[in-house]
Amino acid sequence: MMFLLFTVADAAVICSVPVVCLLIEFPTNIYIALLLAFTVFILMNNLPSVCPGARSRLKVLYGGAVLLTAFLVSMTVLSALLIYRIASGQFIPNADIAYIIFAVLCGFIVFVNGIVRIYVTSVQAGIKLRVLAAVFAFIPIVNLVFMIKLIVTAKRETMYEIAYDEREKVFAADKVCATKYPLLMVHGVFFRDSRLLNYWGRVPAALERCGAVVRYGGQQSALSVEASAKELAARIEQTCKELGCEKLNIIAHSKGGLDSRFAISELGCGKYVASLTTVCTPHRGCIFVENIYDRIPEAGRQKMAAAYNAAARRAGDTAPDFLAAVGDLRESVCIARDEELKDDPGVYYQSVGAAAKDRKSGRFPLNISLPMVNRTDGENDGLVSVASSRHGEDHRVLRVPGRRGITHADMIDLNRENIPDFDVRGFYIGLVSELRERGL
Repeated sequence: MMFLLFTVADAAVICSVPVVCLLIEFPTNIYIALLLAFTVFILMNNLPSVCPGARSRLKVLYGGAVLLTAFLVSMTVLSALLIYRIASGQFIPNADIAYIIFAVLCGFIVFVNGIVRIYVTSVQAGIKLRVLAAVFAFIPIVNLVFMIKLIVTAKRETMYEIAYDEREKVFAADKVCATKYPLLMVHGVFFRDSRLLNYWGRVPAALERCGAVVRYGGQQSALSVEASAKELAARIEQTCKELGCEKLNIIAHSKGGLDSRFAISELGCGKYVASLTTVCTPHRGCIFVENIYDRIPEAGRQKMAAAYNAAARRAGDTAPDFLAAVGDLRESVCIARDEELKDDPGVYYQSVGAAAKDRKSGRFPLNISLPMVNRTDGENDGLVSVASSRHGEDHRVLRVPGRRGITHADMIDLNRENIPDFDVRGFYIGLVSELRERGL
């Protein structure tokens, strides 16, 4: 039914363009035709598309797709009319050229309006498609390919988001993520928690709409596991005092899971933690990291470390340590630590792994690293093997049909990508709702 409404809305706007063109070309009353053309033109360029149940952003986005479609249809009709008049000997230079200039100008306004709407509101179009569409904007045929791709992307995004919003409304109404203890979401290595760009993408906002209370780990981007764990331990205790709660449910990604385990087992944080869910955490390390680390000469390692540490300080880290962070991800180091760290019996532990498939799995650079990690570590998410991600009472591995796969970055919604057969927001809503059902 929703698709039918979209189709009717599309047809009403798109078909009005060639109809108006025909009315102007073969008018019974030129004034009525011009008035109709002006009215349709104003409405098209100022009103969002008809999208039942859609948020304002999606209405504007879908409207952009409709406008670009209208532009393509109108230019096709105008070209056909011009060819017909020339072929039939009815072409009148002065009158027809003036009409063509006017029509092309109107079409250009529709085109710009449509492009701006999509560029400003689309999440799924991505930087690559935007840049390529702009670069090839004036190259015939190629520009049509990218314009059609923009239209399809915008329409798919609108459909996907509206369907997701409908599902989330049900979860939000039932407060399925209103856990007994608040959530502490802990980031991985080489990232920081930022208000401007959330490490977890669209996930935290979705959890909060469904009743969760969310806070963040806040540790520096690159430290040893022990040093990060000390910062995290202080944050855990501070958050419990701030929220007036006894414990927290920790959801930790990548190295953040190692930091969290150390804080619980070695720094006395078990009394503040109800559960620890590790996501794509290398509990037994990364063989490929060890291989690369050992092959790079000491001088090269120091140079890389100096460059990263300088950049991290400018970004807000007080004492970044690139080599300590990377070194603590090596297989030999992680296996030794994994054997030493004893799980707290009062904490519920579970883990999540993900499996990518080939170079079509995800985006750069994980699609490049995947084959290399495959050779050394086995099935993996582009960085962490499925085997290394296992820890706790429950372990699940996320896989999808086809060639897409799920990567390390997909698990934190890094690219804000709507992946077929994998709803990252829905996955975390389900994960947190399970904690709630456990009484946590």
